[in-house]
Amino acid sequence: MRLPLAVLAVAVVTSRANGESHWCYDIQANSNPGSCQRPDQWGGECQKSHQSPIDIVTHKARLDHNLKPFSFSGYDKKEKRTVKNNGHTVMVSLEPDARISGGGLAAQYRATQLHLHWSESLNKGSEHSLNGQRLAMEMHIVHEKDTAKEEAPNPKDKIAVLAFLVKEGNEFNEGFRLLVEALDHISKPEMNFTMEASSIMDLLPKENKLRHYFRYQGSLTTPTCDETVVWTVFKEHIQLRRDQILAFSQKLYYDQEKKLHMTDNVRPLQPLGDRLVSTSRAAGQLLPTALPALLLPTLTCLVASVLS
Repeated sequence: MRLPLAVLAVAVVTSRANGESHWCYDIQANSNPGSCQRPDQWGGECQKSHQSPIDIVTHKARLDHNLKPFSFSGYDKKEKRTVKNNGHTVMVSLEPDARISGGGLAAQYRATQLHLHWSESLNKGSEHSLNGQRLAMEMHIVHEKDTAKEEAPNPKDKIAVLAFLVKEGNEFNEGFRLLVEALDHISKPEMNFTMEASSIMDLLPKENKLRHYFRYQGSLTTPTCDETVVWTVFKEHIQLRRDQILAFSQKLYYDQEKKLHMTDNVRPLQPLGDRLVSTSRAAGQLLPTALPALLLPTLTCLVASVLS
């Protein structure tokens, strides 16, 4: 995931002060050896023990009844937004009146940006994996805690990221049309473009599909990999048609000379270590927990009538 804009400037200054070379993904380092720091060389907190992304083993996730549905505010507001090729991904700036609360979070969080990770291979583009399987892409919506300046300088829940895995579907996803069309205008790093008005909700699955998710404590997935992130990885996937997915790898470049297509911008999986992954719904739980209790008297009566 990308750093929020305010944090990014600090990270760049720190990196330069330490004399570090530019960070990159493996595909970039392989194409031009020695030109940049590949993931296993990243600095900052990137070599610590509570890093992201991870493999989520769904049957090992612990049910947490505090993980209630999210409340999305301003997500349905249609706005013109700036989309940018920042040299590592495509990033869309978001307005601060887009906020989330609930979802087991301790405070309200305001949106700052969203971005994506992807690959030409449709099973290698997501950063997180579920039961050892990666999907075609992953979208991160990054939020900062409203009360961050009232707390410690580096709270563990300073940032909340909503992660959506993307898989290939048969139908054209109209919600992504404007973003995919914008890629033609930002092929090279530092290029930006203003998209036509759309809402964040246009990009997401239906809200009633967002009640099942996984939660863990982790880090940013790009330098400086600060371990200040509350991660929410939704079980429901976004579906894009194959040509929509491949457009990101085909239209974007890592370099000004347009020699290296922007693809495989994915950090390798990190060890879970001593952390726990929680889930808002137990595996196989199809009915609300109160519903079986309501149905029991009816079922008892039916059985009695059959046996009598």
